[in-house]
Amino acid sequence: MSGQVAERATTGTPVAGRRPGATVWFTGLPSAGKSTIAHALADRLRADGTDVRVLDGDEVRPHLSQGLGFSRADRDTNVRRIGWVARLLAEHGVVTLVPVIAPYAAARDAVRADHLDHGVAFAEVHVSTRLEVTEARDVKGLYAKARRGELSGLTGVDDPYEAPARPELVLDTEQLALEDAVRRSQALVDALVDGTHPISTSPGSDARRSE
Repeated sequence: MSGQVAERATTGTPVAGRRPGATVWFTGLPSAGKSTIAHALADRLRADGTDVRVLDGDEVRPHLSQGLGFSRADRDTNVRRIGWVARLLAEHGVVTLVPVIAPYAAARDAVRADHLDHGVAFAEVHVSTRLEVTEARDVKGLYAKARRGELSGLTGVDDPYEAPARPELVLDTEQLALEDAVRRSQALVDALVDGTHPISTSPGSDARRSE
């Protein structure tokens, strides 16, 4: 190991000379706009020279959670696995964007707690678009399948979605243009990595805020 740079993969201590990483988790109903915002934000951050990765649920699940179903236990396991990878990336200076439904609050809070235990910045963005709007979009045809009885366990239809009580940021894509959503998300990322945004010490901490 070089004597000039000390890497740590356990405590989240920033590497000397490297801008700290952070995890920003975009949660919301299917077709709410999570992936669209995350990928547009990633493009913006890359243009600014930021090391950024997107852990998109549809892309990650076949590799990280192949064999898992959509029971509550399996969904929670999938979220924990993605959260662990996100934290490792963030510990090494990567801004990690996670557009994953993660329907259960306890699983999201566990990911937050793991980040905080390792001194890694974590923020939750609720893409709060209403069910009626997300169903009208039905980007992947999932709602139509669920309504026809061809698909069970769809979040928002016959499986619950537990909205965050106190996310760091709320984005309603019914009301916000993509550019505005990206701008607000980038401001959050900048505050996290610059250390100007308060990092909560526990789920529900007063340090969390909503916009």
